[in-house]
Amino acid sequence: QPLVSSSKWLQLHGLKRNKLSLSQILSQIGFQHRKDYVTTLGKLVASRYADGLFPQYKRAQDGSVYNLTAKKELILHFVDCLMGAIELYKQRMEWLTSESRQIFGVIQEQCIVIVLDFGAVAPTEFDLCRDALSMVLVEQVTQIAKFNLIRAAQDLMKWQQKSAPVSEHTVESAVTWLWKLDHMTAASHTSSAEALLEAMSDEAVSS
Repeated sequence: QPLVSSSKWLQLHGLKRNKLSLSQILSQIGFQHRKDYVTTLGKLVASRYADGLFPQYKRAQDGSVYNLTAKKELILHFVDCLMGAIELYKQRMEWLTSESRQIFGVIQEQCIVIVLDFGAVAPTEFDLCRDALSMVLVEQVTQIAKFNLIRAAQDLMKWQQKSAPVSEHTVESAVTWLWKLDHMTAASHTSSAEALLEAMSDEAVSS
């Protein structure tokens, strides 16, 4: 993941360790209402001593009943923990759907080729595409190992012959190359497929 998200992502992964699933919370604020098999009756019988003594919670998933014994302070503690967890998930979702991630998703591979197929877009749309591509280069490609750019056209265009190591210099070079591209260039019915095949021919590339 891009470095900006690492601390929040680790916090989210820590929720299981913090015991915030429904089953984990129930086990900490009460105990399960038990049933046992009574031979003389030939059936399962639930204990009745807790009836009316404790508030009870019935799980919809499996029908199990929990007798709740926790004091208000412990319940409020779990409310705070859950609200904190919800806020972390909201922040994570906002991050995942912001800026270049909203268009390209989150790039997780370490070596990629971006294939550019602009088709016959208008000049303003061409510039919007290049803005978006510049954004993904600066925000996400800077966090991986190697990359390349290939433009689909009748005369296929490549930023580099093979994927290049990521550095401040190479990302700047790629952005400059991107903004020097001509708006219109001759295309063919097979140019997109040829660009993809060329991208796949680089054995180091994973996506």
